[in-house]
Amino acid sequence: MNEETEVKETYTKWQHEREMTRIEIQCKRWFIGFLIVLAMLFLTNGAWIIYEMQFQTVTVTNEVDTGEGDAEVYGIGIGDVNYGESKTNDSGQGQKGTAGN
Repeated sequence: MNEETEVKETYTKWQHEREMTRIEIQCKRWFIGFLIVLAMLFLTNGAWIIYEMQFQTVTVTNEVDTGEGDAEVYGIGIGDVNYGESKTNDSGQGQKGTAGN
């Protein structure tokens, strides 16, 4: 190898500094992009939690006294409830105008 080829293949201090500056700028850009994506992840998860908290789970428990034993209520699902048949003790105290009074 001659000296001209060797000189052309080595970096000068100026070229090295310029390359390091490029790499530093690129690293900062990647880091900022990472922070933006991380913030978006937290924001979307927070928005999803707020959305889901709008809905309530309501459980209604009723005790039924038929006077003749157990009354069974079957129902699993949303809004579908099947009631078991039972007779009530009608003491005649009900709303006016209802049948049976």
